[in-house]
Amino acid sequence: MTRPLTNWHSAQAEQLTRGERAADRLRNGMGSWLFIGGFLLFMIAWAAINITAVRWDPYPYILLNLFLSMLAGLQGAILLIAAKRQDAIAAALAQHDYETNLAAKKEIEELMEINRMQLTLLQELRRELPSRAARGQGADA
Repeated sequence: MTRPLTNWHSAQAEQLTRGERAADRLRNGMGSWLFIGGFLLFMIAWAAINITAVRWDPYPYILLNLFLSMLAGLQGAILLIAAKRQDAIAAALAQHDYETNLAAKKEIEELMEINRMQLTLLQELRRELPSRAARGQGADA
């Protein structure tokens, strides 16, 4: 009684909504060294341009602070969406593990029952063996 092997994670990934996939991509992008490097380069370029050339946002960088505040707000929301998805994945994996364990327990119990029946048969054969051997010797004489 073997069940076909399926890739559970692939099956779950196919059921994701468009928003969940977007949140995962954004989380993976914002949690990368490439994002951090790009972000630092952008901040340095913003400061360099505003110090030396065009001064559309002078020193306290009020416009930049506004953009950073908006980015932080969006990042918080995206990370919460991604965390909620991770919780759902963890719960689904736990349910899958539970179902797998139940199926394995049932199979083990079936095998143990077969094993008990085999042991009972062996015990019966061992009890019968001396009496058959004695009957066989008596017939030879």
